[in-house]
Amino acid sequence: MQRINEDIKTGNFKQIYLLYGEERYLKNQYTTRLRKALCQDGDEMNTHFYQGKDFSLGQVIDLAETLPFLAERRVMFFKDTGLFKAGGEKLAEYLANPNDTTFFVFTESEVDKRSKLYKAVQSKGYVAEFTVQDENSLKRWIAGILGREGKKISENTAQLLLSKTGTDMENIQMELEKLICYCLDRDVVTAEDVEAVCTTRITNHIFDMVNAIAEKQPQKALQLYYDLLALKEPPMRVLFLIARQCNLLLQTKELKSRGHDNKTIASKIGVPPFAAGKYVAQASHFKTSVLKNAVKQCVETEEAVKSGRMNDMMSVEILILSVLPS
Repeated sequence: MQRINEDIKTGNFKQIYLLYGEERYLKNQYTTRLRKALCQDGDEMNTHFYQGKDFSLGQVIDLAETLPFLAERRVMFFKDTGLFKAGGEKLAEYLANPNDTTFFVFTESEVDKRSKLYKAVQSKGYVAEFTVQDENSLKRWIAGILGREGKKISENTAQLLLSKTGTDMENIQMELEKLICYCLDRDVVTAEDVEAVCTTRITNHIFDMVNAIAEKQPQKALQLYYDLLALKEPPMRVLFLIARQCNLLLQTKELKSRGHDNKTIASKIGVPPFAAGKYVAQASHFKTSVLKNAVKQCVETEEAVKSGRMNDMMSVEILILSVLPS
């Protein structure tokens, strides 16, 4: 990110940029910055956008070879094309010696670093990976956004906010906007404010639901399920997330038994490092055999619903009450 900022500041641009990784907010932010820096405002003749796979590489290359019209450069933007995983060989060959006046910006979720296209971009341009930010970075970012609005937030309150939003910066940004409006003229954002206006992710509801089951509180688990239904969450999505949670707990239990620390467990199961402790604690309430049976029962429940043998809403109720004894 520092390198891209420096290029924008100096105007000394690489001809090709690849921005990839899980953190969508930052990728979009830096793609927008590059667009503003590389393209003349309102220049539609020399600015081109391609998304997905519905375009011809031959036509792209032909256009790339065309000189810009009354402008310094032609700029081509590509988003989520999948070319860095398969099908990018032809473009890789072209990028080995592209037209000097055509610039390329690729934004991808996943890449194969062994691909010819990745190696071509790495050789001729600049590659930036945007990973999920760690807890401390997110807290500083949250404090910075609120600070620009004349507001403060304690570390504990920022932690509470993250527990509700997760690490998705787009989601955090939306919740911060709600908090800023809600607090109006007050200069401190409190835990009560966060509880009052911030939306808890559905995955948090699922975590709390499984926690209620572990603590032998079936009525609380059912109430959380009904809350999700009230929020228009389809029962089959809830079922999928319960199965996912049980699978994560099963992995956590296995990794913990092998002596892995929480940071390693978080990395391997794909959750934020600050959440690993909660998964380890929750997994400890269940036997391995119970979690394996839970995953199996989730699959059987889905099959029963799809075959018409069970009602979707009732099937999840039965699952919650019977499949996960602690």
